[in-house]
Amino acid sequence: MLAAGLTASGIAGGGDGRDNGHGGGRAVAKNVIFMVGDGLSIAARDATRLATVGKDGQLQMDSLRYAGWTHTDSLDPEEAVTDSAAGATAFATGVRSYNGAVSVDVDGNSVKTLLEHAKDLRKATGLVTTAQVTDATPAAFGSHVPDRGAQSEIARQFIEVTQPDVILGGGEDWWYPVGDPGAYPDDPADPRPEVSKSTIGNLVELAEGRGYDYVSTPAELAATQSDKVLGLFANEEMFEQFPEGQGDEYAPVVPLTTMTAKALDVLSRDRQGFFLLVEEEAIDEFAHANNAGRTIQAGQALDATVALVREYVAQHPDTLVVIVGDHETGGMAIENVSATDESGDPDSTDPAVLQSLEDGPFPIANSDLEFTVDWTTGGHTGAATPLTAEGPRAERLARAQDNTDVFTVVLDAMRGRR
Repeated sequence: MLAAGLTASGIAGGGDGRDNGHGGGRAVAKNVIFMVGDGLSIAARDATRLATVGKDGQLQMDSLRYAGWTHTDSLDPEEAVTDSAAGATAFATGVRSYNGAVSVDVDGNSVKTLLEHAKDLRKATGLVTTAQVTDATPAAFGSHVPDRGAQSEIARQFIEVTQPDVILGGGEDWWYPVGDPGAYPDDPADPRPEVSKSTIGNLVELAEGRGYDYVSTPAELAATQSDKVLGLFANEEMFEQFPEGQGDEYAPVVPLTTMTAKALDVLSRDRQGFFLLVEEEAIDEFAHANNAGRTIQAGQALDATVALVREYVAQHPDTLVVIVGDHETGGMAIENVSATDESGDPDSTDPAVLQSLEDGPFPIANSDLEFTVDWTTGGHTGAATPLTAEGPRAERLARAQDNTDVFTVVLDAMRGRR
């Protein structure tokens, strides 16, 4: 469902609909849409492709003109592989830091983010995610804390310091104090207890006092006409990230496409343009659980959102779109269906062993073939992540690069620098 004002060809009233296929045809990126598939690896993209459009098809996210990849190494002194906070910090600030860092350097000093640079350029800004809006990736674009766990402080900084115009996602529990459940009831009986936990007061009231229209349902989101919107649509993440058949669910109250459409509708009112972060968190979380079916489903949700974004860009060719993963999760591999090639013991009683069994088979779209998915870990890996891009300066991303280089290209595009 598209937000008010967003037609099948994008926000009404923009552009000539032609990018001419050159990516860098306009000197300045008036708008930037930075899309992160958390944990999105080349294998996750290909598993999504095979299940969705088959061997001869192409995902929307793979249809952008320029492609490259990013190295994901952090500067953590103890761990070789990055986490989402350090990965997002590299994209947001151009600085590598330690795992758990949110837009601070290794010495704990705040480093200016792309969202803050966009505000200096008088652009509107927004954060959209299926995670908590205060989780690592959106946090890294809109706050500065030494520990990603300080989610209520991240929320406070959103409202009192960086002030994104649109904030949409989950994580209501971090905005309400203990004993005040907000719109989504506390559920201490949940396998991961979900209860309000703000240690610095009622942050929703704080946001409303600063001019935000707070919404918590699909109808409220559709109805708001405010230029400043805070929408929280779940206690924590907007899905249930468990192994297959153990309570796993991907059914956000408000789909990522709908949140993104609303963000585009609101942010496009700014004549100076905008910077928008869009994150699909569930790819990472379901890969942590070695749940290939849900990982693919989350990948499909991201790709549907890319389709929406591409409709917008067709009418607004002065928009730079970047689609990238912050790291790889699960060590995913796509394999043939084989009864003799099984990495785990199906007769084991060890939950960790059962979780690591091959998933599938999954049908390959438009064929009679199937594939399975195997896993090597329930954590992150150090693999590079694929990147696709289109719009002003996008050609500079068509290479092997550090994740910090993406920051430089995006900032130069917004500023009009070569």
